[in-house]
Amino acid sequence: MKKLFTTLSNIWKIQELKERILFTLMILIIYRLVCQVVLPGVDPTQLSNAQKSGLLGLLDMFAGGAFSKASIVALGVMPYISASIVVQLLGIAVPTFQKMQKEGESGRKKLTQYTRYLTVAITIVQAIGYVKTQVPQEAIVISHTLFYFLSAVVLTAGTLFVMWLGEKITDKGIGNGTSLIIMVGIIARLPIALSQEVSSVFAGSDGGLIRLVLEIVALYAIIMFTILIVQGVRKVPVQYAKRIVGNKQVGGVRQYIPLKVNAAGVMPIIFAQALMFVPSALIGLFPNLQESWLHQYSDITSLTYSLTFAFLIIAFTFFYTAITVNPTQMSDDMKKNGGFIPGVKPGLSTSSFIDDVISKITFPGSLFLAVIAILPSLAVKVGIQQEFAHFFGGTSLLILVGVVLDTLQQIESYLLMRHYDGLMKTGRVTGRSGIPAATTTSGAAL
Repeated sequence: MKKLFTTLSNIWKIQELKERILFTLMILIIYRLVCQVVLPGVDPTQLSNAQKSGLLGLLDMFAGGAFSKASIVALGVMPYISASIVVQLLGIAVPTFQKMQKEGESGRKKLTQYTRYLTVAITIVQAIGYVKTQVPQEAIVISHTLFYFLSAVVLTAGTLFVMWLGEKITDKGIGNGTSLIIMVGIIARLPIALSQEVSSVFAGSDGGLIRLVLEIVALYAIIMFTILIVQGVRKVPVQYAKRIVGNKQVGGVRQYIPLKVNAAGVMPIIFAQALMFVPSALIGLFPNLQESWLHQYSDITSLTYSLTFAFLIIAFTFFYTAITVNPTQMSDDMKKNGGFIPGVKPGLSTSSFIDDVISKITFPGSLFLAVIAILPSLAVKVGIQQEFAHFFGGTSLLILVGVVLDTLQQIESYLLMRHYDGLMKTGRVTGRSGIPAATTTSGAAL
């Protein structure tokens, strides 16, 4: 406890760090206040309080409940994330975008601008779909034509405002702003989920307090397991040749390439979930399919659903790792800087060696990711409320762990630069930059 108070005191002594933390808290408070503002022309008393499920439930969690409240920021940063992923994939497939990625700062600015334009287009389309499907007709108190126009404008402005808040946190605050905004939205659902679980546990005839304690212990163990997956790396040694630059000798040192066990981050789960929501959408459109084989894919607690979900995650992990991690580029960069892997020839042999290592560590990483993803369905199976079960794994837990580690890493770097002890007695926080391994075109990891 004394160590904790000493660390907090050291944080408060660093003026720049203190200002960044306070600025971040101020922006996050503004975001949570804006989440409570309802779209103009909507009667909030007529909105449904029913819990969202499936993809809509996931979006509502990321938006911190703003999605179900018909807030002016109901779409949150999801259109921006979608645009970032599209631009990133274009950078792999389209030569023009590949060239911009290699142009350094000027290319990054161009890609950022394209991402913003695409965000506006995606937001307008999603805004129209949102007000038509998610806002009840009886809740609209003005002309429907005027309401649809105003809502499209306001929701687009709301998403751009949230995106601007995230950029301000990245520039003047602590951590990646987009990631922190998503994390705050997820955490905002935790008190409600926990209260529902406590009420359910004590209302039941078995377990009571003991069952609640066991659930908390299980959640703690799962979080520790997730941290291991997020931080797990395979260090590939790289030796740099000695060079004479002016009157100084540089190089001749051994460094490491940290290849992540989970290089794909949370993206495989997002892609797999998008496919797994298709059967539920088809059943919603065609009720006569309720009795067909598609029904087993709409029940998240079924064995068929879990096995299919796990298989898709493993497949998407290999796919996303293959398109985001480029062994050939890594080999070329090492060769240009006079580096080589001991015992491996530079060039093609180095590229093949790195590719082989990535393949070997990606398989167990994908298995662990699949286990984390299906844990919420197992939690529901054993009687945990669905809202609270979301925190036992899946996208939400990976985002929370990734963002917290990234924020702690940045705070620790400030402490170490000022010659203070780090946040921990032993070791160092070796988190990663942001939530998923997908890096946005603005240079910030999601």
